[in-house]
Amino acid sequence: MRRVTAPGSRTDGGFTLVEVLVALVVMATMAAMAWRGIDALVRSREVAQTHLAQTARLRTVMAQWEVDLRALQDSHSAVQPLSFDGGNLVLTRQGNAGLQVVVWSLREGSLWRWESPSVRSVQDLEDQRQRGLQQLAQRNPALRAFDGVAGWQFYCYWDTAWSNCQSTGSTASGTGPVRPTLRTPDGLRISMQFADGSGLAGTLTRQLEVTVR
Repeated sequence: MRRVTAPGSRTDGGFTLVEVLVALVVMATMAAMAWRGIDALVRSREVAQTHLAQTARLRTVMAQWEVDLRALQDSHSAVQPLSFDGGNLVLTRQGNAGLQVVVWSLREGSLWRWESPSVRSVQDLEDQRQRGLQQLAQRNPALRAFDGVAGWQFYCYWDTAWSNCQSTGSTASGTGPVRPTLRTPDGLRISMQFADGSGLAGTLTRQLEVTVR
């Protein structure tokens, strides 16, 4: 005898259209939640990698800065071994085949560094100093050392006290018009503030003993 089934009843164990739609909605919701989690994880990883890269770059910059300062050389001329005008730190250092001029500059939120070839005359030192300032003014991308700096200050250690390098430590030299000459300090301190969005926060302070050869 054949069994008669009521209209709309299931006899083959399949799914109805409503069940399929519900399953699709559930799967889509789970996929969206999973995607958001993966996206947040990827973004967090990118931010962490950016911070690590910035920190590593900053360490390299500070290491180079210390190398430059530890190699200061007095040319025994009007060209000072160290001078700071607020935006540029100009150093005279010992190179492999003579003296070099090194200029560190803060321009538009970036640190820039330029170094001259080794020279052997005072006039060449002065010429290279001017050339370095001109190169930095042209914003040569190859000279950019670090981005994301909001400001910096330099302090010189004179006579058992720290002072702003632009405010004290000058002496008059020569005849005729007074020409200020920066007396080389016994120590130098840099205070650097980082810009918003740079991946770094707060203020970095480093100080070094200054020894001129």
